[in-house]
Amino acid sequence: MNVDGENKADSRSGVLAAGNFIIDQVKLIDAWPEQDALATILGVSRANGGGPYNLLKDLARLGAPFPLAAAGRVGEDENGNAIRAELGDLGVDHSRMLGTPGAPTPFTDVMTVAGSGRRTFFYHPGANAYFGEDDLQFGVNEQARFFYLGYLLLLDRLDERAPDGSTGSARLLERARAAGFRTVVDLVSGGRERFSEVVPPALPHTDLLFLNEYEASCLLGREVAPESGPMESAAREVLGWGVPGMVIIHAASGAVAVTTGGESAFQGSVRMPPEEIRGANGAGDAFAAGVLYGLHEGWDLERALRTGACVAAACLRDATTSGGIPPLAEALALGERMGFQPF
Repeated sequence: MNVDGENKADSRSGVLAAGNFIIDQVKLIDAWPEQDALATILGVSRANGGGPYNLLKDLARLGAPFPLAAAGRVGEDENGNAIRAELGDLGVDHSRMLGTPGAPTPFTDVMTVAGSGRRTFFYHPGANAYFGEDDLQFGVNEQARFFYLGYLLLLDRLDERAPDGSTGSARLLERARAAGFRTVVDLVSGGRERFSEVVPPALPHTDLLFLNEYEASCLLGREVAPESGPMESAAREVLGWGVPGMVIIHAASGAVAVTTGGESAFQGSVRMPPEEIRGANGAGDAFAAGVLYGLHEGWDLERALRTGACVAAACLRDATTSGGIPPLAEALALGERMGFQPF
């Protein structure tokens, strides 16, 4: 994606985010136990989970000055009602959120280790397993500029590969581009053996791909170190697989972006004191929200990456996915106050 380029999405405004809408049940624990051993739960909280849910809530909390909309499946239960209600309270259009009789709303038990912020996930797909390409139709009067889909590898029906090699995600993204959207894709850190099957078919229809260094390693079949040089090399390799716009790889140390137009940008992460880190849950989605905010507003790539780093740092201050996200000015001030790591 050429950040400054013109296409039929440039006159449009907003983000339509589709895919996983999950209830995260976050348990803060003192340490990760050995098999059959005991850990102490220090706190329990309930939060939003899944790429599109996290992204939309983060953008709303940042004060995004453009429309937000959601598309996905939830159960016809208390959690599903709670998701719809929160989206409504945030000002997110949830008219494309579908109920699923007989299936619960997806949920994840998130075990977060105090101090390190390391997370382990236990996920139940519920209604999310039924979300398919036919559940989302694009009209002739679509107004959103970006169509975000996440997470690939956690979308059962959309991840299925057809005999011709295509996937539901690839076909959905292709239709979104034909409808004038700039497409954005995010991945989940799991199922290493499935990356080569699920991800490549979607790449030619993805204007902006977000992935972390672990996901890049899974996709490329080799280790990608969380350093600027290896991450840039990996991003260019993924770009060469047919991504028509931009690849952004992020890690705890920083982020790198490369584009088909030859542009590249680097950004170190914020120097957050360990005592202020409550958890890394949702930090990748917070980074994506900050970057997408900047790109939507026409900022240059360096400024967009720095915004993503600041929003991700703010996210670390809370054990839940979006509890630490403040208005944008406060997130940017946090980064300037703490400073950035060299990268």
